[in-house]
Amino acid sequence: MEAEYHEKAVEKGSLVVSACGFDSVPAELGLLFNSRQWVPPAAPSSIQAYLSLESEKRVVGNFGTFESAVLGVANADKLVELRRSRPRRARPTIPGPGLPKGPIIEHQKKIGLWAVKLPSADSIVVRRTLAILTENPYGLPGVNESDKHGMERKNFWSTVKPAHFGVKLGSKSLLGVFRFIIVGIFIGLLGKTAFGRWLLLKFPSVFSLGWFRKNGPTEDEVASATFKMWFIGRGFSDSSLVSQGKIKPDMEIITRVMGPEIGYLTTPIILLQCAIVLLAQRDNLPNGGVFTPGILFGATDLQERLQENGISFDVISKSTLSS
Repeated sequence: MEAEYHEKAVEKGSLVVSACGFDSVPAELGLLFNSRQWVPPAAPSSIQAYLSLESEKRVVGNFGTFESAVLGVANADKLVELRRSRPRRARPTIPGPGLPKGPIIEHQKKIGLWAVKLPSADSIVVRRTLAILTENPYGLPGVNESDKHGMERKNFWSTVKPAHFGVKLGSKSLLGVFRFIIVGIFIGLLGKTAFGRWLLLKFPSVFSLGWFRKNGPTEDEVASATFKMWFIGRGFSDSSLVSQGKIKPDMEIITRVMGPEIGYLTTPIILLQCAIVLLAQRDNLPNGGVFTPGILFGATDLQERLQENGISFDVISKSTLSS
C-alpha cells in the first residue's frame, strides 16, 4: 500500500492508515506506552512483546485469520523482494545491543509464559513508525492543527524513545508452545505449494490443531476469551553509560496491554476508534499519505479511547537488573 499509493495519497490529500486492528495497534501503542515510562537519563535498548491468548473454554480463531497466514507464506518471497526494492529509511539511534537471540523456546518466568518467536508483521510496522519518527522527531504536523495541539504533539513525541522490538507468542504451558510450532510447520511447509494451500484451507481445523474453524468460534467462546500483551523493556538507568563502554542493560520495565477476544471484540473496538479519531481530529493529522497507526495516532487520544472501551494499559513493574 505504501509503495503503490503513498505519493498519490499525498497529492490528493487522502489519509490511508494500514494495520488498524489486532495485533498491530496493541503492539504499536504498547511499545510507545512502555517507551514513555523511561524517564531521562534512562533509556530502553530493547522491548520484547509476549502475546498470550487465554480463555475459560478454548481459544478458537476466525478462518480469515488462518487464511491470511497461509496466503502470507505463499507471497513471502514477493514481500521480501518488495521491501528490498524500497529506498532505505533512516534508522533510529538506540543505545546498547539489539534483542538477544536466545533459545528457540523461551521460559519467561516473570510473566509465567513459555514463548516462541511470532513471525508477524508487527515488528515491521513498528520499524516503519520508528523510521518516520527518526525523520520527523516531533511527529507529523497536522494539516490545520492549532498551536495548542502542535505543542502537545511535540511534547508527546519528545518522551518516546526508540528501541529494538520483537514479538513472541506465549503459552502458560510448554505443550502449548509445541502446538504453536507444529501449526507453524504445517503452514510453512504446505503454504508454499498450491496443493498444500488447498489442504490447509480445506481442512483448517485439522492443520491448526483445532485453533481455527471455518465457522469460527461460538458466542460463548468469544465471550470467554481474552488477550494479554506483555512488554518487557530492558535498557539503561543512564544512557550515557553506553558511550562509556557499558553494554549490559541494568534496568527493566514491564508493561501490559490487555483486552477481550481479539478477532470479534478487540479488533472492531480498535478499528472504530481509529475511524472516529480520523474523522473527528482530521485537522490535527497530516494532509495525506499512507502511514502506520503508531505514527499517525500516537499523539492523539486513541489510547484513552481504547481504555474507555475495555482495553487496558498498565505498568506492571520497574526494577534494577543485577550485573
